[in-house]
Amino acid sequence: MRLPIVTIALIPVLLLSGCTAMMVGGGANGGYQERKDERNAGAAAADTAITTKIKSKYATDSVVSVFSIGVRTWQGTVTLSGNVGSYIARDQAESIAKGTAGVRAVNNHIVVEDRSAE
Repeated sequence: MRLPIVTIALIPVLLLSGCTAMMVGGGANGGYQERKDERNAGAAAADTAITTKIKSKYATDSVVSVFSIGVRTWQGTVTLSGNVGSYIARDQAESIAKGTAGVRAVNNHIVVEDRSAE
């Protein structure tokens, strides 16, 4: 069965037509204003350094390293997130963060999950 040349020519056009919106509006954010970083370059660099130090300490800690803990720093305040398997791990993660140079405060949003029933 031979498809008419017009049909063959239209297939790529139809397949790629959705890409136009992605290419034209790819940088768009759906009409929402992006959050602006009000920190100066020095403060942003200091926050990044704090986050990196904490994550490095987590990687070498025997209790915390087995869990995926999110670390975000904003003007010296560290926010921890994620799930761990014990209160010991949760407290250890907070202790490590608090003991890191440059940390002003720690918001611990880590959730302890009981996986003993699994």
